[in-house]
Amino acid sequence: MVANNDTILKQKLEALFHEHFTPLVYFAQKYLGDLDSSKEVVHNVFVKIWENRNEFEFDKPAKSYLFTSVYNRSMNAIRDKKKFVNSEDDEVHAATLERGEFTDSMEVSELEGKINSAIQKLPQKCKEVFELSRFEGKKYAEIAEHLNISVKTVEAQMSKALKVLKVELKDYIYLLILFLLKNTNM
Repeated sequence: MVANNDTILKQKLEALFHEHFTPLVYFAQKYLGDLDSSKEVVHNVFVKIWENRNEFEFDKPAKSYLFTSVYNRSMNAIRDKKKFVNSEDDEVHAATLERGEFTDSMEVSELEGKINSAIQKLPQKCKEVFELSRFEGKKYAEIAEHLNISVKTVEAQMSKALKVLKVELKDYIYLLILFLLKNTNM
């Protein structure tokens, strides 16, 4: 029975792998900047799932879990790589921070990861409305037409999304403000 169960779990893991591997690699590459390291991080996430296959809930949506796991492992890889940075680089980094410059890619990476994670936690309709508005630049009327709902419903869903994001990102409001200011000045 165990061998048969492992076969079923293996098929489910393979389906997850084929569906999510490429987007996860590109996601990791945003943080790591290196295709090989990104592939290694994603492979390690799937290996960990296989090692814990009896506890992993294959029948539930896994996209959010996978992206969060890849993000966390990417941050760990960056942290581990930073341990080997020489002291001269540390001094340059310290001087940059003393001048108050917002150039630390770790802060931006952390913020992007938290934003993505918070967006994934939104209810489906809120998430859809938020992404159409913020990422695709659609106006409320266009979103309403696209989703076949009223403009008032779009406004309500957007309001709900922003409230949830405000709560989820409350610890990162300072970074978010700096990030938004930096990106609007470009």
